Amino acid sequence: MAEGLFSDLNRMIEQVGKDKGIDKQIVIDAVVQGMLVAARKKYGSYRDIEAMYNDDIGDVELVEFKEVVSKEDFIDEEVEIILEEAQELDSEAQIGDSIGIQLDTKELGRIAAQTARQIIIQKVRDAERDVIHEEFSQREGEIASGIARRVERGAIVVDLGRTEAYLPYREQIPGEQFKSGDRIQGFLSEVRQTTRGPQIIMSRADERYLMKLFEMEVPEIYDGIVEIVAAAREPGQRAKIAVRTNDPSVDPVGACVGMKGSRVQNIVQELKGEKIDIVIYEEEVTRFACNALAPAEISKVFIDEVSRAMEVVVPDNQLSLAIGKKGQNVRLAAKLTGWKLDIVSESQAASKAADAVFNLMLVPGVNDTLATSLFQHGFGSFQSIADASAEEVSHIPGFDESSAGKLVEEAKKLVEKYADDAESVPTRPEDTSSDDNSVSAESAAVPAGNARDLAEQRLKEGLAELAGASEAKTDSEAESTETAE
Repeated sequence: MAEGLFSDLNRMIEQVGKDKGIDKQIVIDAVVQGMLVAARKKYGSYRDIEAMYNDDIGDVELVEFKEVVSKEDFIDEEVEIILEEAQELDSEAQIGDSIGIQLDTKELGRIAAQTARQIIIQKVRDAERDVIHEEFSQREGEIASGIARRVERGAIVVDLGRTEAYLPYREQIPGEQFKSGDRIQGFLSEVRQTTRGPQIIMSRADERYLMKLFEMEVPEIYDGIVEIVAAAREPGQRAKIAVRTNDPSVDPVGACVGMKGSRVQNIVQELKGEKIDIVIYEEEVTRFACNALAPAEISKVFIDEVSRAMEVVVPDNQLSLAIGKKGQNVRLAAKLTGWKLDIVSESQAASKAADAVFNLMLVPGVNDTLATSLFQHGFGSFQSIADASAEEVSHIPGFDESSAGKLVEEAKKLVEKYADDAESVPTRPEDTSSDDNSVSAESAAVPAGNARDLAEQRLKEGLAELAGASEAKTDSEAESTETAE
C-alpha cells in the first residue's frame, strides 16, 4: 500500500500543483509531513526520525538518527548504535556522534500509509483554501458571475468555478427570484477566511454594485473622465448617483445616460427595473443637496453645520415631490449627501418663522425687527439666546457686546420666570396676522397666564357673532314675509 501510495511521487506532486494552483513546494512539504507522521506511527514517536524529499530520485527518504556508543555503554538499540556497527556505515564515526540510518518506506505498512494519505490530503486542501482566499481577496470589490446551485436558509449558493459564493437574502433585490441553473451576477462585497475555508459574500443590493455597473457600462467612468462620487439605493425601487468631471467638454450626466438612454437602461434592466436618478455633484453642500432632491424645486436652504442638518424649504406644490413616495426621495438624498434633510413647505416655513419671531419678542426690549434679525442668524427662541454667549450674539447686526450681554441676561431671566412659575410659554395665536403679515409687539406682550383666557374670549366672541348673524337672518325673513302678505 505504501509503495503504491508513494510511487512516482514527483509526477503526482507536479500534477496536484497544476490542478489545484498550489505551489509545488507546498505539496512537497505536505508529502514530507505525511511520511514523517506515518514513520513515527510505525516506529514510535520517541525515535529520532526525519523525512526529506529527494528531488533527484523523486521520492521521500526517511532517516533515523542514533547515538554512537561503546559496546559497554550500549543500552537501547532503538536510539543507540555500537561504535563498530556505526563504523561499518561511516568509517569516520566516533563515540558521541549521531549517525543517520536510512529506513525503507516500503515497511511503513497499510495503516501508516493511510495516515500519510489523510495528512497529505488535508495539507493540500488547506493550501488550496489559502490560494482561493488570496485569489478572491484580490477580487474583493469586483463583479463576478456564477451559476445558482441551491438555496440555504434564504441565501443562494452561487458556483464561481473554483469555489462557491453566498448571496444572502438581505443582499438580494426584493422580488427577484432565481432557480437552480440560473446565471447570477453580483458584487463581491466581502471575503472571509473561516475554519471551513474561504467564505465569499456576494451582493446585488450594495451601492457599490451600482457604481461598478456604471463603470462597466460607461467608458468615461472607466477611463476616469467621469467620477461617481456617491450613490444611494433602495434596491429594486430607486437609486441616486452623484457624478462629476474635470473636463468641461464632457457632460457627466449625459455620458451616464447614453444615447437615447441606452447605457442607463442596460443597468436598469440588470437591477430589475430600479429607477436611477443621476445628479451633478457640487462641492458646495447646499447646492449638492438641491441637486440630490431633484426633480423637486428648492426655494431656500437653512444649514446647521454643527449637527450636519439642513432645513430645505420648497414651494407648497412641490412638498410631496420633494419628500417622495413614503419619504423615498428625501431618504435617498440624505444618504447621498450624508446630511440630515428636513423638508418643509413655504407656508410651514413662514409659520415657523412667525412662531419664532413671536417667541423672541417675549424678551423685553426686542421688537419685530430685532426678532427677525435674531431668527435669521439661527436663534429660534429666547431659550436659545439664554444658552448662547454674549460674544455669539454680538456678531449680529444691531448688537454690540453690551447690548448682547443685556439681551442674554434678559433671556435667562425669562427662562427662570417660566420655570419658577410653572407657566407654559405663550404661543402665537392663530389669528395674529395683519395686513402686512407681521407680528405686533402688543401681541407679543400677552402674559402666559392669559393665553387660555384669550382663547376662551375669542371663542365667545365668535359664538356671539354667529348668534347675531342668525338673529339678523330671522328678522330679515320675517320682514320679507310681512311684505309678501
